[in-house]
Amino acid sequence: MRQFVVIALFVLSAMLLSGAAPRWEAVDAPGRIFTEQRSDSDRTEVAVREGAIYISSQHQVSIKVFTILGQLISQETLPAGTHRLQMSAKGIYILKIGTTTRRVTI
Repeated sequence: MRQFVVIALFVLSAMLLSGAAPRWEAVDAPGRIFTEQRSDSDRTEVAVREGAIYISSQHQVSIKVFTILGQLISQETLPAGTHRLQMSAKGIYILKIGTTTRRVTI
């Protein structure tokens, strides 16, 4: 019985770890929701479409995504360009992009 419990816990943890952290991927982004603009050439755009968060920036940017309860979902430094994070569940998320914090609903 003990072996069964150990095997079950191992399989369950492997399943959770394999799909636990969503990954950012480079894409083309749809329209924007909000824009953080520090200067004419320094702008970050965010969009939410079809269950995904899109970030478009002309510079390298640090991004953190949290659940509404404060659980960290993703933390990455993205290069310049457009990137997508496909979310596995609908809900309210908090984005921290550089020094800007915004709430998005998926």
